[in-house]
Amino acid sequence: MPRRRTLSDEQLLAMVLAVIHSEGPDAATFAAVAKASGLSGSTLVQRFATKAAMLRAALLYAWDRLDAETARLAESVAKTPEGAVALLVGLSQDYGDNAAAYGEGLLVLREDFRDPMLRARGAAWGTALTADIARCFASASAPETIARLMLSQWQGSLTWWGFGADGPVDAYVETELRRFLAAVTS
Repeated sequence: MPRRRTLSDEQLLAMVLAVIHSEGPDAATFAAVAKASGLSGSTLVQRFATKAAMLRAALLYAWDRLDAETARLAESVAKTPEGAVALLVGLSQDYGDNAAAYGEGLLVLREDFRDPMLRARGAAWGTALTADIARCFASASAPETIARLMLSQWQGSLTWWGFGADGPVDAYVETELRRFLAAVTS
């Protein structure tokens, strides 16, 4: 008779992600995840077969969570330029005032670029997010173009915040996106 799982797949994938975010993707070995989860390495091998499969599963889980959070925020904001700002600020809050955590997140992005399945998930999220932001500019003459420019401004502001990290990321992003709005609406 097989033993009952002591950790759900979701709990285990969250632990793998925690290892990835705290120590980097290369450090997310079966041994490191076994130590963090209390499961044996052989149990992890039975669940995932390879380290690459474990990383992919954890990163797909992260994409699922990001998709859900994006959809939740997109539903909750006004379909206005101010709503677009609120949506992107909401998506920026995970880093608080920790630029090092943001930098570690870029290592995860590297993994997404390396794996075709993860890269496709990123592309799909970008398409959906562009559509969500474009709906906030529906009365503009080129809502999708404005959305793509705003998303570029958002990503750039995250990078510049990472270099200067003066205060919480959400406040910095909000200031930069309001500057963007002022420039495109004047």
